[in-house]
Amino acid sequence: MRVLLETVTFLWAMNAPERLSREALAILVDPETLRELSALSISEMAIKRARGKLDFSRADVEQGIADLRVRVLPYAAEHSFRLFELPLHHIDPFDQQIIAQAMAEDIVSGRRSRRLGNSFQLQFLQRGGKDAGEGILARAGEQ
Repeated sequence: MRVLLETVTFLWAMNAPERLSREALAILVDPETLRELSALSISEMAIKRARGKLDFSRADVEQGIADLRVRVLPYAAEHSFRLFELPLHHIDPFDQQIIAQAMAEDIVSGRRSRRLGNSFQLQFLQRGGKDAGEGILARAGEQ
């Protein structure tokens, strides 16, 4: 299974795995799972660090990628074109772009959102309520 990790899912897997559900942890540690992180997530982390909202350095992110055996998925024009097919689910442009990337790649996306509409089958991944940030696995194209 291919899983595209949303930024907070990656950060929690790297630094606070207790915040992830058992199901999420099982998927992440499964040797058959291909864990992927969007290049957009790296940009998001760098921007949030520059704004003082995140305390992870480049070295921390690189170490997390290595430790979690995550493949960085480049963001391409086809991913951007998928944005034309999406209603505005998220105000955060990073979230919206990662959804489009997951759709274009036909992979699962570990996300923080509660609803993505009819295009996705939702499964909660991260532990906790709304304030803790609930997560999902969403496979593009399924209902």
